[in-house]
Amino acid sequence: MVKKCASRLYMFLIFLFLYLPIIVLIALSFNNSKTKVVWGGFTFHWYASCFQDEKIMSAFITTLQITFLSAIISTLIGTLAALGIAAMKKRNQTIYLGATNIPLLNADIVTGISMMLLFVKFIDLGFVTVLIAHITFSIPYVILNVLPKLKQANKSTYEAALDLGATPLYAFYKVTWPEIRPGVFSGFMMAVTMSLDDFSITYFTKGAGVNTLSTMLYTELRKGIKPELYALSTILFFAVLIILLIGNVRPGMKKPPTTKN
Repeated sequence: MVKKCASRLYMFLIFLFLYLPIIVLIALSFNNSKTKVVWGGFTFHWYASCFQDEKIMSAFITTLQITFLSAIISTLIGTLAALGIAAMKKRNQTIYLGATNIPLLNADIVTGISMMLLFVKFIDLGFVTVLIAHITFSIPYVILNVLPKLKQANKSTYEAALDLGATPLYAFYKVTWPEIRPGVFSGFMMAVTMSLDDFSITYFTKGAGVNTLSTMLYTELRKGIKPELYALSTILFFAVLIILLIGNVRPGMKKPPTTKN
C-alpha cells in the first residue's frame, strides 16, 4: 500500500513539474494586468488584442507557413526514404539508419551554423532558407516513425496483390498504406511539433525581415514579453492538444469486424 501511494505521488510530481509552467502560462493569459506577480482580474482582452497586433500576426502566419509546408514536404520525403531503406539489405539499412540518427544527435546550434554557412555561399537568407532547414531536420523524425510500421507490415500480402494483377501503386495504397498510416501521421505530428517551436536553426538561417514566434519571443525578452503572446501560446497549446486527441481517439472508434456464425 505504501509503495503504491509512493509511486502515485512520484508520478504526480513528475507531471506537475512538466505541466506547471503551462498552467502558469494559461493563467497569465487571463490576467488583466501586465505584471506577472499581481492578479488584476479575469479577462479575455489579451486574446482579442493578440489578433490585432500586426507584428505578432506576421510572425504567427510565417510560423504556420513554415511549419505546415515543412511538415508536409518532410513527411512525403521521409516516407519515401523509409520505403527505400526498408527495401535494402541489412548492412545498408544499418548504414543509412546511422546517417539518419546523426542530425538527431547533433546539437541544434551546430546544425544551424552549418546550414547558415552553406546557404550564404549560394542564396540570400530568408523564408526559403528557413523552410529548407526545417525540412532537413524534420525528415529523420518521419523516417524513424514510419520504419517500425514498415517492419511490422506483412510483405507477403503486398507481393500477393502484385501476383493477382494489381499495379505497384494500387497495391501500396490498398495494402501497405493502411498499415503504415499511423506511423506517417505520427511522423507528421512530430515534424509539426519540432518545426513549430524551433529557435536555434531558425535564428541562424533566417534573413532580415523574417520572424517566427520563437525568434520574436527572443527579441521581446529584452523589453518584456507582451501578455498577448501568453494568449497566443495558450491557443497554440490547445490547438495541438485537440489535434492529438482526435488522432488518438479516431482509431479507437473503429468497430471490430463482426464474424458470421
